[in-house]
Amino acid sequence: MVTGTLVCVAYPFLPNGHLSTSLAYNGLGLASFVMIVAGVRRHRPGAARAWWIFTTGVLSFVIADTVSEMTGIVLHDRPFPFWDDLLYFLAYPLLVAGLVMIARGRGRRERAGLVDAAIIAAGVGLVYWVFVIQPTLGDTGSPLFARLVNVGYPTYDVVMCAVVVRLIGRPGARVASLWLLTAGCVVNFGTDVVWSLTEAYDGGPINAGYMLAYVLWAAAALHPSMGSIGQGAGDRPRFGRGRLLLLGGVTMTVPAVLFLQGALGQHVNWPAIGVGAVVLFLLVLTRLGGFVGQTQRQAAELETLAMRDDLTGLANRRRFELRLRAASSSQVCLLDLNGFKQVNDRHGHAVGDHLLIAVAARLDAELDGEGLLARMGGDEFALLLTDATAAEGDAVVDRLARVLREPFAVDGHELLVGAAIGIADGADPVEVLRRADVAMYAAKTTKARFRRYAVELDDRADEEARLGAEMRAALDAGRFTLVYQPIVSLPDGEIRYVESLIRWDKRSPAEFIPVAERNGLIVELGEWILRTACAQFVAWQAAYGEDAPERISVNVSARQLAEPGFAWVVADALAANGMAPGHLIVEVTETAVFGGGVAVRAVKELHELGVKIALDDFGTGHSSLGLLQTVPVDVLKVDKSFVDNLALAGRHAVIATALIQVADGLGLTAVAEGVETAEQALSLYELGYRLAQGYHFGRPVPEPAFRGIGAAAR
Repeated sequence: MVTGTLVCVAYPFLPNGHLSTSLAYNGLGLASFVMIVAGVRRHRPGAARAWWIFTTGVLSFVIADTVSEMTGIVLHDRPFPFWDDLLYFLAYPLLVAGLVMIARGRGRRERAGLVDAAIIAAGVGLVYWVFVIQPTLGDTGSPLFARLVNVGYPTYDVVMCAVVVRLIGRPGARVASLWLLTAGCVVNFGTDVVWSLTEAYDGGPINAGYMLAYVLWAAAALHPSMGSIGQGAGDRPRFGRGRLLLLGGVTMTVPAVLFLQGALGQHVNWPAIGVGAVVLFLLVLTRLGGFVGQTQRQAAELETLAMRDDLTGLANRRRFELRLRAASSSQVCLLDLNGFKQVNDRHGHAVGDHLLIAVAARLDAELDGEGLLARMGGDEFALLLTDATAAEGDAVVDRLARVLREPFAVDGHELLVGAAIGIADGADPVEVLRRADVAMYAAKTTKARFRRYAVELDDRADEEARLGAEMRAALDAGRFTLVYQPIVSLPDGEIRYVESLIRWDKRSPAEFIPVAERNGLIVELGEWILRTACAQFVAWQAAYGEDAPERISVNVSARQLAEPGFAWVVADALAANGMAPGHLIVEVTETAVFGGGVAVRAVKELHELGVKIALDDFGTGHSSLGLLQTVPVDVLKVDKSFVDNLALAGRHAVIATALIQVADGLGLTAVAEGVETAEQALSLYELGYRLAQGYHFGRPVPEPAFRGIGAAAR
């Protein structure tokens, strides 16, 4: 391409009419034709037939150029019209046909592109007709045939202009080959315009323009991207601001022509201008009608998508709530699957998604259009029954509970999932949803098939709200405390680390931690635990020196990991207490990081800080080993369930052995949890465990005995 461009630049400086000029001009044209053929054969584009038609048009151009040049050299005067004009007239339709086929789209996209091209062509055609074509036809001093031939070239220019517009505006990827092809057409069209407006043709700069078009076409064929022209053609055409301004500007050609003819003192060509105005008006109206139709279709599609759940195809929460607000009275049923989290944990999220699809299909089939079934999010579904009695609502809910008792065959698994179902009635949409949610929670708690809302069920919800308020007040008043359970070395029982655990009066963490998870207080509470534990660790280091624990661990929930900037919170807590990151262990559960995303990124950020990561309850989830490949882990805390029956022969000992082998093989630290007897401690030591934790070594206390506990444990 560079060589060809240099030849084009040098061409106007060659002596006019000399043999070298003809050789350069025709030689470059022939070389471009050969390169286009080579490019088509090498890249084998999808629109191969279109490229071959286009190539034939280029060859016809080259032959016409050669005839024209040789005629001028031999006869010293080129007749007009001549045989080369016939070849040029044959070349244009071939070029246009090939380019149209290359730029062709499908369906409405194709029609929109053709209308855009027709609008541009109409505007350019009006200008050509008024200032070039009609004056040429009216020149009675020339033979009629010569005038018709003269008119043919600008007519083809108008068609080429439309093709260029179609190339530029076609849908799909804008690859380099397409830009080069379009540039060649633009240069060819521009050169034709200059040639049409030039009275004295001297060949030099004008021929250089045609030569440059050859070079650009050859580069387009040789570029590797030419084979991908047309890919992505299913994309919607973009009716952006640029296209709108272009089409709007073209409609201004009518007043522009009027103004220009008046300014030049010419007779206004009213018939041509009138026809051009009508044609442009109809084309623009057609295009805008298509655009409005497309916008309406897209709006309808978006509305459908906005009201439908992507996974199950059911109505989504938004559609459900809109229908609920429109109903005068209704029965609302909320359904939450039991055991869905375990399915996700054991079999993966793909199986979980397929299970949700299967549940939705079974519920929908059972209802058979009775009421509006929706997926509210996660594993929660809702049913709206308008104008139904309480008895009718209970009967429908009972049917749903019954069909869900049958197992689901999903991805080769037989899965059993129950459901907690709550039902309520009322006219107020917000209140009826709240009541159904309260009833569903009661069904989940009592393991009932379903529960209908009753006033007394609010007491339980009120209790949780009260507990949340008390937790808020306790945190503000500093009534939460931390206790620390030793993690010791085996077999000597010396304290190596401690795990920090939260306590609140006489309440069990199992009672208030889930409430904190649900109401979001766990985020603030977790930060308090982190900062308090770090401060305590630094105090122990100062007080006990070498007898102090080497590290301290804190438990972090999935809700905390999902918080933006959690790694920064940890880093700030460490810096505020002057504590090295390597002394802190953050304990996460498998389920907290199983889903990936924000949680895994947070863990990776913590690890990059130098904080140690412990995987708690290791071995209880189906993805344990897989997590070790995706999550940076330093410590494996082997679940208590593998320690409880360790003394018994069988799979418990085998699993415990396998887990320590995994830890050792990966260079990780293994901690056995829940050690309650000396026999368990000995068995663990014999299996290869060197760290353990449990009541046998010490219960969680505010101040572990960092001296002498080893002797007591032995």
